Amino acid sequence: MDFLTASDIAHAEHPIAAPVAAEAVRALVRQLGPVPAGATFLDLGCGYGRWLMEALAAHPSATGVGVDRLLPAGLAQESTGRGLTGRVRWVEADAQDWTGDGLVDVVLCVGATHAFGGLDGTLQAVRRFLRPGGRLVLGDGIWDAPPSPAALEHLEIGADDMPDLAGLVELVQAEGWEPGHGHVSSLAEWDEYELSWTGSLTTWALHDAPTQQERTDALEIARSHRTAWLRGWRRHLGFATLVLHDVRPPGAA
Repeated sequence: MDFLTASDIAHAEHPIAAPVAAEAVRALVRQLGPVPAGATFLDLGCGYGRWLMEALAAHPSATGVGVDRLLPAGLAQESTGRGLTGRVRWVEADAQDWTGDGLVDVVLCVGATHAFGGLDGTLQAVRRFLRPGGRLVLGDGIWDAPPSPAALEHLEIGADDMPDLAGLVELVQAEGWEPGHGHVSSLAEWDEYELSWTGSLTTWALHDAPTQQERTDALEIARSHRTAWLRGWRRHLGFATLVLHDVRPPGAA
């Protein structure tokens, strides 16, 4: 079983593919600040589409495009069921290579900075799509506490590969963004996310896997992930989602 297939199964009960509770998602998309009537949204690395669908629900005159290199089955049907027919379009493409349909008012990029080579690359790439003075909803990993050797080992990164919250704020400000509202995921949100991830995959393996090999593979992925979380990054790895204001004046190049 490849990891993308396992991830789809693991997110069955938690389609927000980040340790962020649904109520926090709804709060953040309401806290964008003034959004013009008929605003356009773009979700880069949209995953299961929940951020974009909540944003469009919060801004009834807005339209949006979600881009991901592999869209989950049923996404168009789900958005239609939420009354978004004609307001949202899903594009299966690599976000890094996608040229866009013109400038938009709001960009969403939550848990997808890897598509642009990391945080720095994301902050620069987003400006290809965003009108000066627009908003960026950015979600990325941070250190909640100084990383332990076990956390670094299981995540396979170095301590300097990720900032803490203060470092994240300073970095985005240095790139010409001003943080507004935001959300720092709690330990409870992390635990719910990881238990849902491993629990959904385990349940599928034990009750729905069509072959013995898929059962074995899924259980191994779930067990490995659970150990890495519990013995590795729990209480060290954090996640912050910020509403960033582009401080370029309208009309700037």
